[in-house]
Amino acid sequence: MDIVSGIVVYILLWWWVLFMVLPFGAKAPETIEKGHATSAPERPRLLKKMLITSVIAAVLWFGVDAIIASGIFTFRDQG
Repeated sequence: MDIVSGIVVYILLWWWVLFMVLPFGAKAPETIEKGHATSAPERPRLLKKMLITSVIAAVLWFGVDAIIASGIFTFRDQG
């Protein structure tokens, strides 16, 4: 996989994982202030979730890269 493809795959994996990680530990506050959404989390911990997302996406990226490099899946025409 070349560098551009690798970056694109990592970015896609990162966003997918982020959307899976966002709900973890999110709970609505007991008292809702005026102007806030009732579903807004009390402490979103976005930095922590972004770091966790980056690590998980990196592990998945190495797995995808290994699978592509092994030749199990190929996107080249074998004809």
